Amino acid sequence: MSFLFGGRPQISSEQKIAQAEAEIDMVSDMYTRLVQSCSKKCIDNSYREADLNKGESVCLDRCVAKFFEVNVKVSEKMQGEAQNKSGGMFNM
Repeated sequence: MSFLFGGRPQISSEQKIAQAEAEIDMVSDMYTRLVQSCSKKCIDNSYREADLNKGESVCLDRCVAKFFEVNVKVSEKMQGEAQNKSGGMFNM
């Protein structure tokens, strides 16, 4: 009943575990997409050298930075739209 007085309702342990598992799945999916996308773009399939060369290394660095920058922008956009939708419901 704490939510009636301005507090947040308590969530159960099962809900906390489910939220943590969903977050792990989301982060794992993002990491997989990052690796696939940047590897495909930056690393030659012939593997002529055991280590990354300078060009591949720079490409991967830039690709990862752009991936996270875009991810942040998309998240901010989605949060803004969600707030606009929820704000519109209260203005009825």
